[in-house]
Amino acid sequence: MKSTIATRFINFLQDELALPSDSINLALRHREQSPSLLPMILWQYGLISLEQMDRIFDWLENSYVTG
Repeated sequence: MKSTIATRFINFLQDELALPSDSINLALRHREQSPSLLPMILWQYGLISLEQMDRIFDWLENSYVTG
């Protein structure tokens, strides 16, 4: 993930999905060198629902298309 997209993605998680910083930081510590795994890690730890994961993937897809 590009740095600007990564920052916008974290803002999306906080602002749109209202994820607490602690949850995001937990997932960031466990992403194993691949930011693309962040949504899966959030879901695996029960920090987001499947509906939220769908919204995340939609956001990521649109962010990479629009840059």
